[in-house]
Amino acid sequence: MNVRRRHISAVALTAAAALGFGTLTACSSDSAAAGDTGTFDVVASFYPMAFLAERIGGEHVHVTSLTQPGQEPHDLEISARQTAQLEEADAALYLKGLQPSVDEAIGQSPIATKIDAAELTALEEHGTEAGHGEEHGDEDEHAHEDEHGHDHDHEGGDPHIWLDPVKYAEVAEGVGKAFQKADPDHAADYRKNTATLVKDLEALDEKFRTGLANRTTDVFVTSHAAFGYLAERYGLTEEAISGLDPDTEPSGARVKELQKIAKDDGVTTVFYETLVSDKTAKTLAGDTGLKTDVLDPVEGITDHSRGEDYFQVMEANLTALRTALGAR
Repeated sequence: MNVRRRHISAVALTAAAALGFGTLTACSSDSAAAGDTGTFDVVASFYPMAFLAERIGGEHVHVTSLTQPGQEPHDLEISARQTAQLEEADAALYLKGLQPSVDEAIGQSPIATKIDAAELTALEEHGTEAGHGEEHGDEDEHAHEDEHGHDHDHEGGDPHIWLDPVKYAEVAEGVGKAFQKADPDHAADYRKNTATLVKDLEALDEKFRTGLANRTTDVFVTSHAAFGYLAERYGLTEEAISGLDPDTEPSGARVKELQKIAKDDGVTTVFYETLVSDKTAKTLAGDTGLKTDVLDPVEGITDHSRGEDYFQVMEANLTALRTALGAR
């Protein structure tokens, strides 16, 4: 097996353990440092990448995530200790454009296998308030900012590809091929696991297609402009409350605009997330007479998530969308 074996000092192990790195490995709940596990060690940037590595790698991989469960991925700042951990890994799996500190750390690391999910499928640009751009005026200047004020106008396009099962499957196929090349001794298993995962994603895509086929409106409102790919895949229109901090209320102009959109397009619900404050969404809902519900961008799994893994949470998202869009 072409897997580097490096000795890690007791000091390094202690430092890594102190950080409490999250791991998705089913057979282990500890935080073993990458590079000393006797398996193909993969450092993933955040949950959607770690989930792919775990499903494709199976028993042959040890996966550590740089982003803790419950931590907002956009907020991640790589520490010096995490940078050192990257140097001990056999592979890094990340999504360039989502977490700048991760991009920089992986770019500077000596890891032989660097897998950028953004290169495994075509990225697209998505406006935050698609379909109503002509009415937005100055609001469009903030079209790609999330509720933390982070710029989502990522170079190369919208990075939220995992929320489209079809694009996520394309990424899975690319990750599978990269694992096969980096660890050829287990290539057959990686190939088999990839095929199974892709089949599951195709089934999820079909559930969304049939589940959203008969609906009364195409428009849904979110606090985070993360669902552009999902909206495009299934013929929907995402209206995001952009450029607003979760501790501030929506501008009067934006509330007025969304009131008109809600009335014109039969919007019933303002969606918020599990990893960020729901204050903005609830304020807007209160001002517009709408309901609130969770639409999870699946950036991390916590005790508050509506499911224990990607598939369960995505199916919960489908249920929430069906209700909000009046699907029958």
